[in-house]
Amino acid sequence: MREKAYDVIIIGGGHAGIEAAMASARLGCKTLMLCMSLETIGQMSCNPAIGGPAKSQLVREIDALGGVMGICADATYLQLKMLNRSKGPAVHALRAQSDKTEYRNFARQLVETETNLSLRQTMAVSLILDGQTVVGVQDSFGIEYPAKAVILTTGTFLNGKLYVGEKCFGGGRPGESASTGLTKCLEDLGLITGRLKTGTPPRIDGRTIDFSNLDIHPGDENPAFFSFLPNRPVLDQLPCHLTRTTEKTHQLIRDNIHRSPMVQGLMEGTGPRYCPSIEEKVTRFADKDSHHLFIEPESRDSYEMYLQGFSSCLPIDVQVAMLRTLPGLENVDMIRPACAVEYDYFPAYQLHPSLMAKNLPGLFMAGQINGTSGYEEAAAQGLVAGINAARYAGDQTPFILTRESSYIGTLIDDLVTKEILEPYRMLTSRSEYRLLLRQDNADARLTPLGREIGLVDDFRWNIFNEKQRRIEEVKIRLKTAKHALGEEERRSFYSLLLRPQVTFEMVQQLDPQFCEVSPDIALFVETEIKYKGYIEKQQKSVSRLSDAHLFKLPGWLDYKGIQQLSNEGREKLAKLKPDTLAQAMRIPGITPADISVLQITLARSRR
Repeated sequence: MREKAYDVIIIGGGHAGIEAAMASARLGCKTLMLCMSLETIGQMSCNPAIGGPAKSQLVREIDALGGVMGICADATYLQLKMLNRSKGPAVHALRAQSDKTEYRNFARQLVETETNLSLRQTMAVSLILDGQTVVGVQDSFGIEYPAKAVILTTGTFLNGKLYVGEKCFGGGRPGESASTGLTKCLEDLGLITGRLKTGTPPRIDGRTIDFSNLDIHPGDENPAFFSFLPNRPVLDQLPCHLTRTTEKTHQLIRDNIHRSPMVQGLMEGTGPRYCPSIEEKVTRFADKDSHHLFIEPESRDSYEMYLQGFSSCLPIDVQVAMLRTLPGLENVDMIRPACAVEYDYFPAYQLHPSLMAKNLPGLFMAGQINGTSGYEEAAAQGLVAGINAARYAGDQTPFILTRESSYIGTLIDDLVTKEILEPYRMLTSRSEYRLLLRQDNADARLTPLGREIGLVDDFRWNIFNEKQRRIEEVKIRLKTAKHALGEEERRSFYSLLLRPQVTFEMVQQLDPQFCEVSPDIALFVETEIKYKGYIEKQQKSVSRLSDAHLFKLPGWLDYKGIQQLSNEGREKLAKLKPDTLAQAMRIPGITPADISVLQITLARSRR
């Protein structure tokens, strides 16, 4: 059987799949999403939370470009909190504890009501090719789905295995079967694969927790939101609570560590360094007496709680015993055990920055299949893959975000120029330009690009332009309005804001005309003024790199034949095949001498 033809097919309905499908459909492509279960579109497999350090920048950038993750998070939050307020604006980070059920329902409704987007519940097992070009998908029933472009957003499902102690089950996440067939198909087509692992904590019965002596962590009284669109719902917030491990917890782990599938050598995948299991924490940080754990609600309509920081793959009896050593959890009941998930991934150096495979035109990949972890990283890649699959289907040039323009660009540049040997997590330290790439200015940086490619509609565009107009108006008023502090001569409020100790809130107290300025505009203006010198310095650094971005490296270049390159340089360049000189400069092991050799070699070849 052969289905009707589509422009773009997305395999998978997680956070990457949703962004890819919505972007493709909104750009006018006939789009099909294939899912093994339609009920789990938008499922939060692990922590039901969005945002946090570096991740909030990704969500704001997704929203600024016309994506949907920020809208979903704003509509379904249980708690909103701005992290790192005591630090500089470059690392301010919004985090939402989400209602797991409502988030999934809201996301599915967006998908189901989007024009040009169709759904099918089935498992894709192989790709259809015309020569080396991908032109469709075949599912487990033998049905063929022709398409101009295919996007793989399979998450942890490719040959997925679940581990709880000595028990091992096939599955992409608890209660759901693994996806088989695609890995072998891709390996047969020449792609290199590897194994990674991740884990999830146990879910516990909130009715069996004694909260009386636990620290309460409420949300912000006047919360910020992810989306730059107006009219976000104001919802009642639920608190989180803090508990911690004890010496009894640590001793139980030490006594039973031999029962871990990792210790027994049953698992081959590499786990995330920045989100280790509790047994890894206790082993790696043996000098620590205790580790903090957050008890977080999963839904308004459920007593199920999430224990952040307590992922494990130890046997169930050990998990229950460990839980009951924690303050407040002495009589707790475990609803779902913690487990580890091992799955196939494909190192993203095999992709262009557009996220299309270098050797398989028409095939795009996004999310955990590229070696990343986290909903936000997946969604960011999904958005870029969806945009570029639509542009590929319409014979348009790729849409590429550079690391100087965005956290999304930094994420993708890292993936396609480096060998990722463990699940990649976005961190603020990964960006050299984090003062330029703040979460508060994501719309100023990226909404014009979203408008240019066709994802920003008239409604959002008008809101954006009105905000920019108000920002400029406030700046002008700050320069013209003056006030005297103490015995000082009268100064403009603009010059006062240059002082580290002066805030926009103080300006509002001194002059009522600034009281109507909204908090988001006040923060943006204050940051732009106060850090003006640093921002200009980073902008100059970006300008110096612009030539390297324009310097294209042809695909036919035989790096192994360039004897003037270092041995490591030849090996790395031949393996990673960078698209530009700027990418080559960021490959670990590539020296300035190697870059000079490349410039001279290409100049000679052009002559």
